[in-house]
Parts: sequence; structure tokens; C-alpha cells
Amino acid sequence: MPLVRIAFREGKTATYRRAVADGVHAALLESASVPEQDRFQVLTDHAPADLIYDPSYLGINRSDDIVVIQITLNQRTQQVKLALYQSIAAKLAKNPGVRPQDVLISLVTVMPEDWSFGQGKAQYVKSES
Repeated sequence: MPLVRIAFREGKTATYRRAVADGVHAALLESASVPEQDRFQVLTDHAPADLIYDPSYLGINRSDDIVVIQITLNQRTQQVKLALYQSIAAKLAKNPGVRPQDVLISLVTVMPEDWSFGQGKAQYVKSES
């Protein structure tokens, strides 16, 4: 955990997409104490008609360079979540140059037993002997 989904408007280069993915992972390492090798990300491109967003919701001026990031992870404190949002926005602004206004983040929190990393087992569940 976590599982990260990142949606882009079509046309972004592989280098740009990788920089966003790397920035999100670096922020998770820094702000949410995620292990370095715990990296599972799904990147998707969307045609303009398939990526719908309000360009001014809550007074934030968004552009067609919007990046939608959904992160599924175990529960974190509010302080950690707020630090994570800031870290992601700052890292993506630095590289590859995503405006903070164009970074939309949604966290989906789950319980440890909601994960299986393979072999049909719930690796985060401690079995009773």
C-alpha cells in the first residue's frame, strides 16, 4: 500500500508522466512513511471529453493540465494528510512544472485487511497461531 491512480489529459509525454509518478511517490515516502519499494501506480490518459472537471470550483483556477491523483492507503492522521497534499503539490510544481492549482488529490482510506499483494493472502493481517 498505497495504490496510486494518476489521470492525465492525453498528450503528456512519457517523461512528464514519469516525473509526476516519481513526485507522488517521493511525497508518500517523505510525508506518509511509505516504504521505498511499496510502489504501485496506475497512470491513465484521457481524451478531453473523458476528463471532466470544473475549471473554477472553490475559487481555484484550473487548466487543461489538471492532474487527478487518487491514493488508496491505510488510515493516516489529518496532519499527515495535509503534509502529503502540500508535498505532492510542491514536488510536481518543481518537476515537471505542474501548477499547484492543477493538482487534485483524493485519498481513499482502507483497513489493513483490505489488501492482498498476491498469493491470495492478506499480508497485513497477522494470523493467530
